[in-house]
Amino acid sequence: MTLSIITVNYNGLDDTSAMLASIPPMDGMEVIVVDNGSANDEAAILRQRHPAVTVIRSPKNLGFAGGNNLGIEAATGEYLFFVNNDTLFPPTAEDGTNWFQPLIRRLEAQPSTAIVCPKIRFSWDDHPIQFAGFTPLSPVTLRNSTIGLGEADHGQHDTPHPTPYAHGAAMMVRREAISKAGTMPEAYFLYYEEIDWSVRFHSAGYDIWYDPASTIFHKESRTTGQGSPLRTYYVTRNRLLFARRNVNSPRRYLTYLYLMLIVAPRDLLKHLFKRQTKQAKAVLNGIVDFIRGRQGRQLTPST
Repeated sequence: MTLSIITVNYNGLDDTSAMLASIPPMDGMEVIVVDNGSANDEAAILRQRHPAVTVIRSPKNLGFAGGNNLGIEAATGEYLFFVNNDTLFPPTAEDGTNWFQPLIRRLEAQPSTAIVCPKIRFSWDDHPIQFAGFTPLSPVTLRNSTIGLGEADHGQHDTPHPTPYAHGAAMMVRREAISKAGTMPEAYFLYYEEIDWSVRFHSAGYDIWYDPASTIFHKESRTTGQGSPLRTYYVTRNRLLFARRNVNSPRRYLTYLYLMLIVAPRDLLKHLFKRQTKQAKAVLNGIVDFIRGRQGRQLTPST
């Protein structure tokens, strides 16, 4: 196989089916779905609806990285395309252009390139841009920007360029590079995995690119919900965890102070002002569980 497409499904049957149906054809391609502990056995339904797809059923929710790592184990492709189940590929081009080929060419052009991401646009309204690359994280606050976020797409971000981090919603990865950098870090469960993974690839001597020759559309946070307590919990916990794993001391302790004494109180006050008590509790739980070394108290979007 040249290409293995890997996606993780968690109680997202309809979104996953729609994404699978939108995948453009390509010779030498396999598609793998990991049903990651869905409440019902959605793997059986997916096998029935999409008989050409390899469906793996995990009885337990292993998180974003754990589910994708199951897909890596099953994949046979030289290149692995990780894609969120709440995305949609555009209609096949009338001129027969293969959607995946520009990304494959980008990886083939330089052996030092480990990952390439397409342009990502939101699926609503006029499809504003979600991702056209990232800026680097600041040394202490770990803040950065997503290039193009929210902009109407007028071609202003149609030049390929290196990016410090990949976007987990859609990224093509060289298999050979995974053997050197390792599989996705499973310590996070949700959020920050691809940033940490990007750091691992850079440490192994690779670079990461954004290539807008291919575009995909993203429904965004259909599994966890935007602004949900679940998302608040993991973002709070995992940015601290990212600092522990990737920021050297003494700068790491400055990052801890910034996140716990400035960012967390700001988020608490914001949620309390809006009477979002579950989100405020999620902020506190995220900090407490980081300090105690817990992975997570509640792993379902119903939190």
